[in-house]
Amino acid sequence: MRSFRFVTLDVFTDTRFGGNQLAVFPEARGLSDAEMQALAAEFNLSETTFVLPPADPANSARVRIFNRVAEMPFAGHPSVGTAWVLAQSGLGADGSLRLEQVAGLVEVALWRDAAGGVTGAEISAPQPLALGPALPVEAIAACAGIAPDGIVTARHAPTLAADGGNPRVLVEVTEAALAAARPDLGAFRRAVEALPDLGGRLSLYLYRRDGERLRARMFSPLTGTWEDPATGSAATPLAGFLLHLGGAEQASLDILQGVEMGRPSLLRTTARRTPQGIRATVGGHCVPVLRGEAVL
Repeated sequence: MRSFRFVTLDVFTDTRFGGNQLAVFPEARGLSDAEMQALAAEFNLSETTFVLPPADPANSARVRIFNRVAEMPFAGHPSVGTAWVLAQSGLGADGSLRLEQVAGLVEVALWRDAAGGVTGAEISAPQPLALGPALPVEAIAACAGIAPDGIVTARHAPTLAADGGNPRVLVEVTEAALAAARPDLGAFRRAVEALPDLGGRLSLYLYRRDGERLRARMFSPLTGTWEDPATGSAATPLAGFLLHLGGAEQASLDILQGVEMGRPSLLRTTARRTPQGIRATVGGHCVPVLRGEAVL
């Protein structure tokens, strides 16, 4: 029998049992693709990560990310959390890590407290912002279980966006609609069938203004995530998209997510214009929860 060590932690929070849960296998050599997928399904979290030696020795590690049903090219809270785990083992002594992922290289800046302990990390999305088409309000509202007039279109229609291979539909909504939203699985399936621009995938990132910050919720029931308490790979394209809509060269924005689930999460984003396009970052704190081993 073979055993593989794992740890779990809560990401984008400084309070245990808040934020988004993550399982990390820090030494995954010897696991097959099928075993990684089976373990991710067994943990039944939004994502589980598996750490392997880097293809390029100049980088810190190769990280594979699986949700309940498929491998992901990039994801935010798994990148932040995996970086935190690797830092506990001594990697990143210079304050940075470089993680190889399917979508590209994810650069990490570690956060430390006054005593030098690593408390969290900020990651850079591996690709510039890429915008897809606007999507019909009625279909997106049906997916979110809200009336069409709950979607705010003064600045933009529901818009497909990504910066690491995970397209998200960014949707500005009213305060009442954000509170009332409930994903409708049938509507998600109908939308995927009717809207070829979605490429067979659909995740909704609903947001509204809340003073100087944003409040957000994310629904991706087609991958088994009915609601996600913190979604870094949606926060970064949202930060980039909002910069795109305005005239500034750079911006920073805090996003509060997961409140309705009882797992409040704080995602701290930045976005900036570069010669390659708009690039974004997201950062947050991490808290350890469990450790153990999987025996296969």
